[in-house]
Amino acid sequence: MISKNAYRCGWSPIIIIGMHRSGTTILTRALEGLGLFVGAHLDENHEPLFFANLNNWLMRQCGAEWDYPEPFHRLTEAPDVHAWMVNRLTYFLHSPRVMLYLGTSRYIRWRTPFRLDQSWGWKDPRNTYTLPLWLELFPEAKVVHIYRHGVDVAQSLKVRAERQFSAFRTKTICVDWLRVRPREATNTIRCLQLEGGFSLWEEYMSEARRQVDRLGNQALEIQYETLLEDPAEWLGKLTGFCNLPPQKQQIETFARYLHHDKAYDYRADPDLTEFAEGVSARLKAWGYSA
Repeated sequence: MISKNAYRCGWSPIIIIGMHRSGTTILTRALEGLGLFVGAHLDENHEPLFFANLNNWLMRQCGAEWDYPEPFHRLTEAPDVHAWMVNRLTYFLHSPRVMLYLGTSRYIRWRTPFRLDQSWGWKDPRNTYTLPLWLELFPEAKVVHIYRHGVDVAQSLKVRAERQFSAFRTKTICVDWLRVRPREATNTIRCLQLEGGFSLWEEYMSEARRQVDRLGNQALEIQYETLLEDPAEWLGKLTGFCNLPPQKQQIETFARYLHHDKAYDYRADPDLTEFAEGVSARLKAWGYSA
C-alpha cells in the first residue's frame, strides 16, 4: 500500500468547487491565464480529464452521479472504504495515468503532481462532494468556491439538457440494434425541469458551504454576480489567495471579458421570474432574492 504522504515535497493544489453552470469554467480560465496550471488535457468544460475521470469513478462506487450526489456521503461515512479509496487515489497520482494531467514534459520531470514546483490545481463541480478525499491527500490545499443565483443555474441546466435530448431525437437511431447498449438520450432527466435543477443547486450549495465553513482561511468563496460586477478586484484577491504573482495588466485584460450584464439573466424572462418568486424563501436561505 502506498502512503498518502508518499513523495510529498511540492506545492499544494488549488481545488475549485461549485455547482455546475455557476461560473467555475470562467473562473478556471481566468486563473489559468494568470499562471495556474490546470492540466494538460482538458475537456470542453475546462476540466482535466484525469481528475474528472477519477471523480466520476469515485461517485459511481456508491451509486452517485453528478446530478444525484447525495449517496456519496455513504462512501465518506464508511471508514474502511474511505481509507481504501484514498489509497487508490494515491496510487493513480503516482502511476503513468497521471501523464493525462501533467502532460509529457511535466511527467518526465516530476512524475506526480505531489512534486510540482508551481501553482497548480483543477476544476470539477464534483469536487464539491469528493473534496474530503482529496484533502486527505493534500491537507494544505486551498479551495475556491464560486456560486451563482439558483434560478439562473436551473435554467442553464434545463437548456443544456433539452438541447442534448433534442439532438438525440434528431439523430438516425435505426442502427441502435447493432450497439451493445442503446445510446443515452440525455445525461440528466432531473434537470429537464426547473425544480429539478434548482433542488440540485440547493444540494451543492449546502455541501459546498459546509466544506467552506470547515476549512476557514483555507477556502475562498466568490459570488458569481459579484465577480462580474468588479472582476479586477476579485481577480486580484484570487491571485493572492492562489499564490500567483501579481499581474495588473493581465488582470485588467481578463476583467474586460467578464460582463456584468450576464448576471441575473432570469429577470428578463417572465416565466423564470415567476418561478423565482415561488422559491423566494429557498433563495433567501442562500443570500439571494427573487
